[in-house]
Amino acid sequence: MLVLSRKLNEKIVIDGGIVITVVKIDRNQVRLGIEAPGHIPVYREEILPLALLAKEQEALAVCS
Repeated sequence: MLVLSRKLNEKIVIDGGIVITVVKIDRNQVRLGIEAPGHIPVYREEILPLALLAKEQEALAVCS
């Protein structure tokens, strides 16, 4: 795992197409803005299993 420190309004660029910006820092909370191409889905970790399940169900419906 790469750990980086960023200040307010500073950015991290991933693979030239994904930009993560520190939008707000308030006590124990950090808000991040994520810019990514439309073909790259972005999920919060806690909803990732639900998103993958929905995608699998969609794929099965198309195959049926």
